[in-house]
Amino acid sequence: MRNKKMLFLMAMLLLVALPMLGQPPATPAPGPSAGEIKFLGAMVGLGLAAGLCGTGQGKAVGSAVEAIARNPGAEGGIRGAMILGLAFIESLTIFTMLIVFIYIAQ
Repeated sequence: MRNKKMLFLMAMLLLVALPMLGQPPATPAPGPSAGEIKFLGAMVGLGLAAGLCGTGQGKAVGSAVEAIARNPGAEGGIRGAMILGLAFIESLTIFTMLIVFIYIAQ
């Protein structure tokens, strides 16, 4: 008996709610537009890329300094490899920024 009452109550609630769900909204939906969400996603992606780039550069420089401290005679080779690695890491962030700007401009 209790299940029948619950089923009847749920059916009545659904029937009462149906006319309300069928009407179009009087005003545009509140909230951010698609362009704003696109911009926010692009900025989050750029921030994530920049943060990870900074972490990678810090790790690369720290490892290079440690390697130079262990073997001062190899300083020139280590420094050259570190600068090349830093340039590659930084170029990833620049490419990300370029992709974000192209994506936003569309």
